[in-house]
Amino acid sequence: MYKKIFLRLKDKYILITLAFLVWISFFDTHNLISQFKRTRVLKDVQSEKQYYLEEIKSDSIATMELTSDKEHLEKFAREKYLMKKDDEDIFLIIKEE
Repeated sequence: MYKKIFLRLKDKYILITLAFLVWISFFDTHNLISQFKRTRVLKDVQSEKQYYLEEIKSDSIATMELTSDKEHLEKFAREKYLMKKDDEDIFLIIKEE
């Protein structure tokens, strides 16, 4: 049985094919291992791109609301930057867990 396998491995076409597969898998600059890693990185970057595109869309909607509606602008300033009118007092209630 081992003799049959050994005789088969002596065939020049099988040797060249095996050498080619080993070269492509490990030694080439664009080997299979690095290609799999690059594919994984590409998928991560594409998912980040999608996340940032959604964030840009929501921020542009918020910007449009803030520039067009004075009530939204006032609400945003009061909530985000704790701004107040001259005759008002602000009391912050911080809940400790």
